[in-house]
Amino acid sequence: MRTCLKDPILRQRSNFLNRNTPPHIATLVIITGAGALNMNIVLPSLPGIASYFDVSYSYVQLLISAYLAATAIMQLIIGPLSDRYGRRPVMIISISIFLAATLLCIFATSFEMLLAGRMIQTVIVSGLALSRAAVRDMVDTDEAASMIGYITMGMALVPMVGPMIGGILDEIFGWQAAFSVSLVFGVLVLLLVVLDMGETNKNPTMSFKAQFGAYPELVRSRRFWGYALSAAFTSGSFFAFLGGAPYVSINMLGLRPSELGAYFALTAVGYMAGNFLSGRYAKRVGINTMLLAGNIVAGCGMIGSIITFSMGATHPLAFFGFMAFMGLGNGISLPSANAGVVSVRPHLAGSAAGLGGALMIGGGAVLSVLSGAMLGPQTGPYPILYLMLLSSVFGAGMALYVMHVARQVALGELKQV
Repeated sequence: MRTCLKDPILRQRSNFLNRNTPPHIATLVIITGAGALNMNIVLPSLPGIASYFDVSYSYVQLLISAYLAATAIMQLIIGPLSDRYGRRPVMIISISIFLAATLLCIFATSFEMLLAGRMIQTVIVSGLALSRAAVRDMVDTDEAASMIGYITMGMALVPMVGPMIGGILDEIFGWQAAFSVSLVFGVLVLLLVVLDMGETNKNPTMSFKAQFGAYPELVRSRRFWGYALSAAFTSGSFFAFLGGAPYVSINMLGLRPSELGAYFALTAVGYMAGNFLSGRYAKRVGINTMLLAGNIVAGCGMIGSIITFSMGATHPLAFFGFMAFMGLGNGISLPSANAGVVSVRPHLAGSAAGLGGALMIGGGAVLSVLSGAMLGPQTGPYPILYLMLLSSVFGAGMALYVMHVARQVALGELKQV
């Protein structure tokens, strides 16, 4: 079994659908994708929801920005819970609550009811947080970055097709269809977790209160802050994109919901390619180098889009074509950032994943709101592009900071990092 835990390939070949062993890599891909699908599939339906409930677009955007904020808070709870009670039971209970909340969304009779159901749906973030914690339970830091890269590469397929499916179903059946897809997918994920996700947390903490008390140990770690803020700024460009892309697409580029979903796939393709590069090279070149490289790639994409629009381009590819570089950069950087977050204090992997995820998603919520608020009929797409560029620049800065701390460690200048 010990060899099995250190070799993900061997483990996935011999233990699939065996809930007494660690989860198959495909299971980790799917439970991670559940949260991404639920967040993204509703994007093409936002204008339709605004019309259906007769509310403003800025109000409907709460389905994204408030969802992200609630997701950040949820991770602060889910991480310590999994360190105390285990990854498997927390995952099963979370998905069950998610299914009930999705039914509430489908049958909502007011926007307030829909928003309430959407907030409860955030428990599905357990898949994102606990898959990273489970990986760190099984392998060491550099191998964790590689494995997370492969997991998120597979997971990228879900949000890639999600908006496309959501856009098509929205045009045919209305906005409720997107939530129906989430419901069906959630049922399948629950079955898979029950059948395959063995417990990886072999040393649970003695009390939930004690687990929360471990947060100060993480907060005092400079490396934790470096990796967590790098992840937050790196993903910030994507969340700013989520907040503003529907407005840019429909009001500035004249796209239909189904077309928005199709162009959105370019970002996911870039993300998948970045994840592949991360899986291939993170163990070889190190997670810090991957952090810096990904943010540079994303920043170059934003600069390219700004220059293209300034030259008078109006085609959707002037926006979405360069978003593929943002996806590529995120795919290169984020697996390494997340692996770093959960590796600073391995015995607190769940809490670290929760706190790091809260910082990442919470920052994303702020940027999502900003990107939507900054856009208007006279602004063009520039506010969102500059916001995404700034986020990438800060992400690169945090990568350099982590490298600086690593050099100090190598020189013996720091004992507690």
